[in-house]
Amino acid sequence: MADDFCLMHDDRLGYAPKPGFRGSGANGWPVTIDADGMRSCGEGPEAGEGRAILAVGDSYTFGEEVGDAETWPAQLQRLSGRRVLNGGVSGYGFDQIVLRAERLAAAHEPAIVIAGFIADDVRRTEMRRLWGRDKPWFAVDGDRLQLAGVPVPVPARQRRAPPWLRHRLDRALIALPAPLQHVFGYHVRQHPAGQGQAIALRLIDRLLQLGERHRCRVVLLAQYHPSVWVDRGYAAEERRLTGLVLDRARSLGLASVDTFPRFAIEPAAASFYVNTHLSRRGNAMVASLLAARLPELS
Repeated sequence: MADDFCLMHDDRLGYAPKPGFRGSGANGWPVTIDADGMRSCGEGPEAGEGRAILAVGDSYTFGEEVGDAETWPAQLQRLSGRRVLNGGVSGYGFDQIVLRAERLAAAHEPAIVIAGFIADDVRRTEMRRLWGRDKPWFAVDGDRLQLAGVPVPVPARQRRAPPWLRHRLDRALIALPAPLQHVFGYHVRQHPAGQGQAIALRLIDRLLQLGERHRCRVVLLAQYHPSVWVDRGYAAEERRLTGLVLDRARSLGLASVDTFPRFAIEPAAASFYVNTHLSRRGNAMVASLLAARLPELS
């Protein structure tokens, strides 16, 4: 979920972290957003010491449910000794992830862009509203994608309701079953179910172009919801969707890291999560997988 506490409206992305924010998440985990609108990875190499690694993605990249120093981008910075920028944003679809990667790569010219995603991010590309906020979406025009829904309008509830009331509404709506969330307009569909696969595969072409434009290496990082480790039927569908994305990336010559095999050998993979997101220990495992691949990616 994308919580209001550290977010602001964005005309192109729907919403993004508030630059300069300092506060805490629902259970007290500290959140620091720097002046560029990215989550802090702590003290690292000086900005001038080589080109940075840019991490983009959803709540698994942002590091929902853990403190600043416990996210995988922060732990990757410590393991690698290289500057890492955490551009993850909770609740993003794969379309928003790619758009934010394009914006941040242009601003920071990283050496490597790591685009983290879960299978649900592919399904989120089918929506024009998520978590009560309108978002950009892509229209499919033959073999091409056309960005639509921009500029993204400011949510009516954000204009009218005080923050404390918006927060209570979010808490109530997120607890509803998915069909009721659609009834109340918390999520609004733009494309039929299944269309997100075609959109996501075409969006990988944009990541390829990003890499060529900025002369950086692009890496697709597949992560997984904890239900994958306890529900075989759910796991099969999640693996199918992530597999489509990773296969397309590899076919275009992009690098990929699939975290599934490493977690799957653990006797209790679900124990690497707080609730629905990775714990410090789970994020450490992701960071170590990426750190091991950095020599070849560089």
